[in-house]
Amino acid sequence: MGEMKVNLCGIEIDNPIIPASGTFGYGYEFAEFYDINCLGTFSFKGTTKDARFGNPTPRIAECYAGMINAVGLQNPGVDKVISEELPRLAKCFNKKVMANVGGFSVEEYVYTASLLDKQDQVGWLEINISCPNVHAGGTNFGSSENGAYEIISAVKKSVNKPVIAKLSPNVTDIVAIAKAVEDAGADGVSLINTLLGMRIDLRTRKPVIANKMGGFSGPAIFPVAVRMVYQVANAVKIPVIGMGGISSAEDVIEMMLAGATAVEVGAANLINPYASKQIIDDLPAVMKKYKIENLRDIIKGVK
Repeated sequence: MGEMKVNLCGIEIDNPIIPASGTFGYGYEFAEFYDINCLGTFSFKGTTKDARFGNPTPRIAECYAGMINAVGLQNPGVDKVISEELPRLAKCFNKKVMANVGGFSVEEYVYTASLLDKQDQVGWLEINISCPNVHAGGTNFGSSENGAYEIISAVKKSVNKPVIAKLSPNVTDIVAIAKAVEDAGADGVSLINTLLGMRIDLRTRKPVIANKMGGFSGPAIFPVAVRMVYQVANAVKIPVIGMGGISSAEDVIEMMLAGATAVEVGAANLINPYASKQIIDDLPAVMKKYKIENLRDIIKGVK
């Protein structure tokens, strides 16, 4: 069997497969289906300072080769995540977990990240800079180099664990944003978050989801994700986590050739709860098929 271990921001993981935030809950929900310790790690549900109900329903719309969601960071708040969710997770997952952090101001990001940084179970802090900046008219922090730099710089000064900036594809130049967070001290970047999409109900002539627009994910966005990962990986020196439409072991190999050190599996988990496990199970055979002895050797395999 080929070697599947990779080093992610100084922490070695058994394989590069990471279920993406928002598609894997707090982990223990999927432990009812299989032993989640087979994963490299996973990024738990986006967590904010205060509890959030999220956006009004309906929140989901089906699409060709994908889906649109506008859940709106529904979560119990960081205090309950620490007091209730992490202890539950500890009963079924013995590896370091990735904490996904959201916020609506610099202070909120710093507050939440600082608390999660103190938890032994947490190995990495994935900072979702796609959240709206309520002090700047609702624009996303990650939509500008200055906004992205400000958040990551502030978080880095308040934590000790590796900081991974999760980037939005809904920008003019994702490479410029990636360079900005690298300059701010980010230890890694993850991309791409969802594209912006919309569906309209022909019978009601109204948007399908209450929020009108939402995040478009699934296999349809995979080529866009590969392109952006390739561009960013060749522009920064920090590790890249690739995501966006990954649903097979072959997709993992392609994303790593584009420059990803690890990958996150998102929408596929919502279609098939065994998706991430099946990808891990399939990887050895796919590696053998393409004569890959060590996954680390193929990172940035395309020039």
